[in-house]
Parts: sequence; C-alpha cells; structure tokens
Amino acid sequence: MAFRINPRSYINIRMLLRVIGWLLVIEAAFMIIPCITSLLYKEANSVHFFVCAGFTAACGMGMVSMHPRSREMGKREAVLLTGLTWVILSLFGMLPFLICGTHLSVTDAFFETMSGFTTTGATVLNSLTGIPKSILLWRCIVQWIGGLGIILFTLAVVPMLNYQGGMQLFNAEVTGITHDKLRPRVSFTAQGLWFVYIALTTILIILLSFSELSFFDSVCYGMSTMSTGGFAIADQSVVDMDNLYVKGVMIIFMFLGGVNFALIFKAINGNYRTALKNDALRWYIRIILICYVLLTLNVWINGLVKEFADVTIDPLFQAVSILTSTGLTEPDFHDWGPLAVVVLIVMMVMGACAGSTSGGAKIDRFIVLFKFLKNEFYKMMHPNAVTTVSINGKGTPNAILMKTLAFLFIYVIVIMAGGTLLVILGLPLKDSFFIALSAISNTGLGTDITGIGGNYALVPGAAKWILSFIMLVGRLELFTVLLLFIPSFWRK
Repeated sequence: MAFRINPRSYINIRMLLRVIGWLLVIEAAFMIIPCITSLLYKEANSVHFFVCAGFTAACGMGMVSMHPRSREMGKREAVLLTGLTWVILSLFGMLPFLICGTHLSVTDAFFETMSGFTTTGATVLNSLTGIPKSILLWRCIVQWIGGLGIILFTLAVVPMLNYQGGMQLFNAEVTGITHDKLRPRVSFTAQGLWFVYIALTTILIILLSFSELSFFDSVCYGMSTMSTGGFAIADQSVVDMDNLYVKGVMIIFMFLGGVNFALIFKAINGNYRTALKNDALRWYIRIILICYVLLTLNVWINGLVKEFADVTIDPLFQAVSILTSTGLTEPDFHDWGPLAVVVLIVMMVMGACAGSTSGGAKIDRFIVLFKFLKNEFYKMMHPNAVTTVSINGKGTPNAILMKTLAFLFIYVIVIMAGGTLLVILGLPLKDSFFIALSAISNTGLGTDITGIGGNYALVPGAAKWILSFIMLVGRLELFTVLLLFIPSFWRK
C-alpha cells in the first residue's frame, strides 16, 4: 500500500547515514581479518577480499563525512536506523560471497549473509569442501557480530551515540521485554555486555584448542557456538566427530549463550543473588532438563541406544542446541521419532532467555503469558480479586503485559503468513510452515526439502527473499521492523 510521508514530519536522514557510515567502516575493519587469513593460507581471493573491504570502507567514510544540521535522534530515527543497518550491512557483507570464491548469485549471497547476521545458520552452500578458509571465517565473523547485535557493538565503540539517541538504539535492538542499563551511560552498558561476550568467546576458543580441532577450527566454532549461530566449516560438522570433550565444552557455552548477558555481567561483578533469583534463568534450566529427559526417553523407547552417549550427552547437546537456536543437530536426529520433532518445535518457538544471543520468542514472554493465564482462571472463580503478573518479585506494568501478548500474537501471524507465501511459491505444506518457524526463531533447521541440517539451496529464489525478511523480523523481535510498514510511523 502506497502512502506519502507527511511533509511536515522530520527524520534526521543525514544523521542516520552518518551512523550507518561508522557501521560500514567497522564492517570493513572486520573484513581485514579474513583478508589476512587468505594471505596466510595463500588463497587466490586475497585481492578480492581487500577490494571488498576497501569499497565498504570508502562508502562508509563517504557517509561519515556528512554534516547533519542536528545530531539528535529520537525513537523514530532509532527504529529506522536499526532496520536499515541490518539490511545495508548485509548488502555489503554479501560482497565476499559474490566475488571471493563461492560464486553465489545475489539472492543466495544475501540470504547467506542475512542468515549469518541474524545467527539463523541456514545455508545455501551445497558443500563446504573447497570453500576458501577466508570465506568460512567471514561466515563465522558475520554471525558473531550479529550474535550480540550490530547496533550494540557500535554503541560500545562510538561513544558520541551516548548523547544522540543511544538509549533508543539500545531498546530497538536488544531482545527482551524490558532493558535494564548496567551503568548510567548506555555506551558503558554496551561495553560491559561486549566485554562478557568477547571474554566468553576467547575462553571457548582456548578450550576447543585443547581438542583435536585445529586453531582455525577452534576460532570458527568458538564464534559459531557463542553466537548460537550454528554455521559449520566442513561438511562433517563438529557434532559428527563424536568427541565427548568438544560436545561437553560446546554444551556449556551454548547454555551461556542462552543466558541474559546482563545477568552474567552482574555475576562476574559479584552480584550472584540477581542471577539466582531470576525467574527466566530458573525456567531456562528447568526446560532444558525436561527436554533432555523427554529426548532421552524417546531415544530409549525407539531402540536407538547403541552406546552410553546416546542417552547422556547427545540428548543434552540436542536440547541445549535447539533451545538456544544454535541449530547444530546429531547426524541421526531424523531417526529419533515424532516425539523428538514435537519437542524440537516447542523449543524452537520458546527460545532461551531475553538479552541473550538466542532466537525464539524468549522464555521471559512465556512466563508472563502463563502467569497471566493463571490469573485469568483464578479471576473466573473470584471476579473481584485484584491480581498482578509478578516477575522476579516485581509486578509487571499493564503496558508491558499487553505488549507481550501482542508480540506472541504477531509472532504466530508472521509464521502463518510466511508459511502461506511459501506454499504459494510451490514449497510443500509441511516444509513451508516449519521453515517459516525456523526462520523467525533464527534456528535454521529444515525438513524434507532442506534436510534437518538446513541446506536451502533448493528453495526458490523468491522464497529466499521472504525467508531473509522473516529472519530479520525474528532477530529484531517483530516491532522494530514491522513498525516501518505502519503509515502512522511516518507521520509526526
């Protein structure tokens, strides 16, 4: 539906482009890492990578050189900037996939990049054999940046945004119902969260280096695991290695990736009580244990027990991987039976904790929903009772309650609309709705047409653009993207 922007409305376009310019410069800086990798491994695409980095940096510096009349940004600018940033950085981030050895089409390259930035982990690459290591590393870097958030990283390294709409930007990207600042300035909060993220990633890489994995593999899988993205770097995934040490380490850090990073930051600073009293964290642990028991029983009942790991570490790995939307699956998961599929779908919808790198609707929202429903049933028997939804010992304001219910309702609508469009484009009915759910939950799993590992090479081009949009909507938690399609958003 076409609509005109009210001529009296004012959006600070120059300031938006200036911030996007800084983001492109940062993206170009990250491109230098695979550039160096290509030189170390004497790959033929090193020049092409430098061209990509130089072009991205040049465009970024051109935008940074703009001088806006005002440097103030309000809520509308924050929402618009957040949506534009993820799209523009994906457009520049796909350049290496176009010219550096994978020979992907524009559609496939954009899909691969958006899948990485949103930590979905769905891929269009039929085989990773022969793919340059620089490209494999770039895929992992992209999803690692997107894990905690592109905007959040910019807030941490560009302090000027602390005074120019920083809190609006923070709220527009960070997942969850409410967003607590760790420190008075939002830039310090962003720096604190990124400190935790970088520290955990570094520790994970060091621990993986003590296994049979090479240092390069450890770096790639460290970023892939901590971001709960799930990109593999070989056709034989790390899950296929049957290495209990590697799986055990990955379980711990996938679990941490699904925890609210603000809680981890507070725990590091000695405030353990906040974490111990957090309702979402307690439910997160309970849900993992329940899913682990169900998957273990399912494996046992279906006679799939061949060794001790089949009823111990493998079901636990699968439960943590799916709930945190990492999406790494056991090679024989498709043989686990219908109960495993039901548990998988529930975990995909639910996700882990808000404020983490995981996808899904988040456990926090389901806690609010269940407590709200409990109160409604109670009020049927006691109409005059005054009830409240209590989270972490505090009452939830009615506005947050209504926003939570609206979020879950729209979440279902997007899955239904996306699945319907995919059916119209020729995908099987079962595949369409499962893939739509996988995209919005940023899990990246597939079914028959894509395989359980989620290879989307056979999906039609138009469907890939739709799925890219759904992945973005899921990563930015619906409202930030969908608001741009509401005419009232453009009217002052």
